[in-house]
Amino acid sequence: MIRFCLLSILFSVLSLPCDRCRLNAADDRPNIVLIMADDMGFSDIGCYGGEIATPNIDALAARGMRFRNFYNNAKCELTRASLLTGHWWHHVGASATARYSEPTYGERMREAGYRTLMTGKWHAGQTPFQRGFDRHYGLTDGCCNFWNPGHARDGEPEPAKKKVRRWAIDDQEFLPYQPPHDDFYTTDAFTDYALKYLDEYKDEDQPFLLYVAYTAPHYPMHASEEDIARYRGKYGAIGWDELRRQRFARQQQLGVLSPHAELSPRDPDLPAWRDIPATERDDWDLRMATYAAMIDRMDRNIGRIVDKLRDNGELENTAIFFLSDNGACEDSADRSTVAGAKPWEVTSFQTQGRNWANASNTPYRKYKTTDYEGGTRTPMIAVWPGVTEPGSITDRVGHLIDFMPTMLEFAQAPPVDGLPGNALQPALSGASTSRSWPLFWQFNRAKAMRDHNWKLVRYGNSDWELYDLDADPTECVNLAASQSDKVNDMAAQWQQWWQNK
Repeated sequence: MIRFCLLSILFSVLSLPCDRCRLNAADDRPNIVLIMADDMGFSDIGCYGGEIATPNIDALAARGMRFRNFYNNAKCELTRASLLTGHWWHHVGASATARYSEPTYGERMREAGYRTLMTGKWHAGQTPFQRGFDRHYGLTDGCCNFWNPGHARDGEPEPAKKKVRRWAIDDQEFLPYQPPHDDFYTTDAFTDYALKYLDEYKDEDQPFLLYVAYTAPHYPMHASEEDIARYRGKYGAIGWDELRRQRFARQQQLGVLSPHAELSPRDPDLPAWRDIPATERDDWDLRMATYAAMIDRMDRNIGRIVDKLRDNGELENTAIFFLSDNGACEDSADRSTVAGAKPWEVTSFQTQGRNWANASNTPYRKYKTTDYEGGTRTPMIAVWPGVTEPGSITDRVGHLIDFMPTMLEFAQAPPVDGLPGNALQPALSGASTSRSWPLFWQFNRAKAMRDHNWKLVRYGNSDWELYDLDADPTECVNLAASQSDKVNDMAAQWQQWWQNK
């Protein structure tokens, strides 16, 4: 009887949930690495049709699964609100100073026994350290100068910037943050700290969640002269019209588009490349060469993370995800503080420009901050060793809201009631799976909703537009006039969703 009681007590103790650590080394729950680019278009990386050298991201695609239909929220802070909480952004709040009304996945995964680590762009109010991440290094604001996010260092001109940006290292906040050395570059720095954290906690028994949110290739367009030289002259030789045609052809060959997809027309507000004066083409070439160099450098840093996982013996028990927070940005400004400043100089502040952003979002229409597919559809790669079929492609429709239930399932944590998303695990294993509908979007003057194959979208004071995405993935044929009842029904659903705060 005494022996039975002792065994019962031991069983009860071992059955208690573990708060911050694994009970023993037998805990084989997967590590999770989530990597997000910033303002990168659907077609920029090689495995989605781009000509930019991205061998490390392409290698992830070769090991895992690519999504044809994965969605973001078309704007930086809105994307992060849904990504971090698993809720529609306007239900939890979204701004640089937001205090989410729901826990983040950092908080939930830490409660489930994961070590929670983050580097890079937060843009979600408070700080990562305050919202569940054990460690964080990076920008807590929306964007920053890649060479120096703070004020001038000794002997250096004042960096070009829109405003002073917030920064954080664990529980310390900086306004501004001045890097300690003059060879600083944000993409490299974010990776340096990610590797530091992976080494620091490599001997722990508990699994880890590492969230790396790069600011590349968000403006300002900054890259080293050496990196830019890899692409200099290539874009001026072909222009944006031919670039779109070439990328679309590769996308068809790779199978990352629906077989019904057509190349959308060039944005009607943009000039044809043939109409650009020869005297202006070199400047346009420099913009796109810099943008490409930023993605190239990010890819090499992702390779550093994968190598570290391999060196630490963690790669085969780590689920890796890669995506972009929204489509490429149409901002076409030059905010450099010195006329003619080059992108390898701290005083430069250029953007990619609408002309090239239209090509980056190939084959889709429009840009970041609109709720057309060019703003909301992201490349998404998932690698789950031993589960995802290498080189596979899925039509399963996914959304940022799916990450919270996915992470909770990895952590073997209880599901959370009221989440609108669905765990991705069935899709990653190749199983036939459905999702919860509809999906909703809103930012400023942009509104949209998708219910199965039907997409309702509107911008500003224009009429609602309706597209059948199964037959017309690039939103070229507006069916609103012939499907007025469906438009009215979906518009009413969208309005009900928006009012339900």
